[in-house]
Amino acid sequence: MDKNLKYTFVRTLPILVGFIFIGAAFGLLANEMGFGLAQTVFMSAVIYAGSLQFALLPIIGGAGSFATIILISLSVSSRQMFYGLSFIERFRKMGRRALFIIYTLCDETYSVLCSDPPADADRDKFDFYAAVLNYIYWIAGGAIGNLFGQLITIDTTGVDFAMTALFIVICTEQWMSKANRLPAVVGGVCACLCLAVFGRSSFILPAMILSMAVLLTIKNKVKEAGTDE
Repeated sequence: MDKNLKYTFVRTLPILVGFIFIGAAFGLLANEMGFGLAQTVFMSAVIYAGSLQFALLPIIGGAGSFATIILISLSVSSRQMFYGLSFIERFRKMGRRALFIIYTLCDETYSVLCSDPPADADRDKFDFYAAVLNYIYWIAGGAIGNLFGQLITIDTTGVDFAMTALFIVICTEQWMSKANRLPAVVGGVCACLCLAVFGRSSFILPAMILSMAVLLTIKNKVKEAGTDE
């Protein structure tokens, strides 16, 4: 096995566990709403956005308008655009592999890309394998859940909270592993302010814009805090 693949697999094991269970939750809900295995796998592979997939299920199942789907997709997943800004220079050096990473960049993959691989690892391969493995984990979880739902009927009340739980775990892990917590504090404060102003249904995009503006304004302080780690 390629040592870079081995390193990445070990690093993404927590995501594997989370994606299998959360993907299975999505698969269960999809089956309950009448979506078959092929449709579930297709949605997981094409949309590939956990919280967005949960949000879109009732809309797609109810034949919602295309405009509604676009607006919800932008409001829920707009943060991905900001994730990519911090990796522009790294992506430029990766060639065609960067296209796949950009397409599959999610919260969990972003957290791996922000971490430091072993000293003897190839950074580009490490990042690419992280994107590929997480993509496979998510699709596999959805397929497992859909198949399980076809075999056994269970009450799925509260299952959709699984994605929120994974976000909390990832955030906690990043907070504990980083000495420089200024960006996280800025993001949290901006999110709370925008939540109070815009409400929970439309605060994500304004919060990301405000966080980016504040971090750019105090970027020197952020760098200084980072060098003290």
